[in-house]
Amino acid sequence: MPEMTPERVFQLLAAPAGRKPKVACVVLAGGDAYLRDLSRKGIVTACFPDGAPEWAVVRASLREKGLERLLSMAQSYPMLAPRQVIFAQELEALEELEEKSRDDARESLAAYFDDPAPFTVLVLEAAGLDQRTKLSKLLAEKAVVISLDLKEDVRGKTQDAIPVIARMAQAAGVEFDPEAAAQLADCLDGELERIAPEVAKLAAYAGEKKRVTAVDVALLVPAAKSYTVWQLAEILASGERNRAFQFLDSLLRDGEEPAALVGAMAWMYRKLIEVQELPAGMNPYAAAGKLRMRPDTVTLAQRQSRALPRERLLRGIEALAQADSRLKSGNRAPRAVLEFLISELTSASAAHA
Repeated sequence: MPEMTPERVFQLLAAPAGRKPKVACVVLAGGDAYLRDLSRKGIVTACFPDGAPEWAVVRASLREKGLERLLSMAQSYPMLAPRQVIFAQELEALEELEEKSRDDARESLAAYFDDPAPFTVLVLEAAGLDQRTKLSKLLAEKAVVISLDLKEDVRGKTQDAIPVIARMAQAAGVEFDPEAAAQLADCLDGELERIAPEVAKLAAYAGEKKRVTAVDVALLVPAAKSYTVWQLAEILASGERNRAFQFLDSLLRDGEEPAALVGAMAWMYRKLIEVQELPAGMNPYAAAGKLRMRPDTVTLAQRQSRALPRERLLRGIEALAQADSRLKSGNRAPRAVLEFLISELTSASAAHA
């Protein structure tokens, strides 16, 4: 079966107990511990909307219990409950077996998938699997996979965090407007550990209305997103190369990752182009919803967009793309790549001045 969103999997699992399940097995694949825990809770809630009996939810390690023992548990009727959920952790242990044992384990899983227990939801957990193995191919064909890996770049993490915020909100008993979820993700760079307490705070603030808006996010969430990138934009617009080098040096000494800096700058340049395309005089709150940014960030972007002509922004995006490629190639020193990038961006600024 193809990879599915957690929401779709929860819908499938919410079918009445006792019927043959629409999916034989769910695989939680990836290393993000927060997303894993959130998915576990979503699965249990979908299977037991009125609350799960303690004995109907089992967690066990495949490394310690072994596959045959866990499949036997899956085929045993649950005690005093219409269904059960078994979380079989450390699926990677099966790939570490000797070839004969590994083949036997795969055949056992295939046999279970052909005739799954209708009262059991089997959840296999793996931090990482080799997609080339026969086991991975079997799971891709017979199981439903929930990916737990977020993208590494800031922009990708921010986009990935938006549907997760919706699930957090649902668990907290509130609904986030799409603009509010996007704004919260943008404000906190998609960092789920920082987002979770803010969702709880916003849910408490929403109270009986049970709805969180972009205005609520702007009022309550601290300006935790670093404005470093906008400060750098101001320096680049002025063409002050020495000042830009000093600023870059301070960022690197503070532990900023070169690839993350380039990604953030590319995101900023794209947003500046989007700002320039907005109708003149648009209200910051309206612009924030359209751009999926905080209103105060929009104000900064509007100011910077007036200082950086579109042609320079387009050239800057090309330079940033080249810098990103150089960093990913691993053939050049990251600092040298960044210094060359700053030279290119300030040269354009100086020429314009």
